Amino acid sequence: MESQTVSQPEFPLFDFCNPKLKPGSDEWASTCKAVREALEDHGAFLVLYNKVDDSIYDSSRQLFDLSTEAKMRQTSDKPAHGYVGRTIASPLFQSHAVDNPSSLQDCQKFARILWPSGNDFFCEAVNAYAKGLVELDQMLKRMVCESYGINTQKCESFLESIRYVLRFYKYFPTQTDEGEPGVLPHPDTTLFTILHQDTEGLEVQNKHDQWVRLEVSPSLFCVVAGDAISVWSNDRICPRYHQVMVKTKTRPRYSIGLLSYAGQDMSPPEELVDDQHPLRYKQFNHYQYLSAIATREGLRSDYQHRLKEFCGV
Repeated sequence: MESQTVSQPEFPLFDFCNPKLKPGSDEWASTCKAVREALEDHGAFLVLYNKVDDSIYDSSRQLFDLSTEAKMRQTSDKPAHGYVGRTIASPLFQSHAVDNPSSLQDCQKFARILWPSGNDFFCEAVNAYAKGLVELDQMLKRMVCESYGINTQKCESFLESIRYVLRFYKYFPTQTDEGEPGVLPHPDTTLFTILHQDTEGLEVQNKHDQWVRLEVSPSLFCVVAGDAISVWSNDRICPRYHQVMVKTKTRPRYSIGLLSYAGQDMSPPEELVDDQHPLRYKQFNHYQYLSAIATREGLRSDYQHRLKEFCGV
């Protein structure tokens, strides 16, 4: 794997602040095609989007300032939906997640577990931020469906089935001059992950196996393809590896990700299966997949083969 870090223009950039970008417009049609091609060619792309407020990082700091005992309380019975603490493998990293964050009621349920009297500020900020990112995610998936010619009813059913998690990440400062890994190279298990960072550190691997270090902006987001979109697209879209390199020595680094999961069993739509693209996957249950790779055997399975081992034809 190439260790060189190259410039950000390696990945396509789409302006979703553009008021002309509306369904049925020429701008929409051309963007649908370009988004789909970006996913097929790169597995990731960048988005300019201004419907969320980066004051969400105040809520993130509140969350991580809680005691370890509070953060470790069970907030979800779903696999890979809770607190992740610092480990020997990732000593700078910790993370926590809010399940179904676009529901204010579920945000309040999460907060009551961690804060004895709840936390209205946290709930309202998380809920507003999540709603904005869910709107973006649904728009992107609708564009991909349209570009592939997926039946409208089938597309809407797919979108309605999607479940969301808002995951918060904290990286402690490094003590080295050259920096050190916050999270090692990996693909995500999601359909899409939409990432935002308050400090540089996120690097995405391009198709030449070089690492692209992304800039920081309140309105700049990185959309990364995960394992599950490979199933849905019948391998037309492949997951993209990414990592975090921590170089800050004086303060923690924070980032946030909206993770999308298939809420019901999923197979590639018939429009994406043909002679050139024979069926590659059996029916896929996303939460069973998360449970399977969380087992000891699953943890030993390498990233490149775990999906095929789980549901490949």
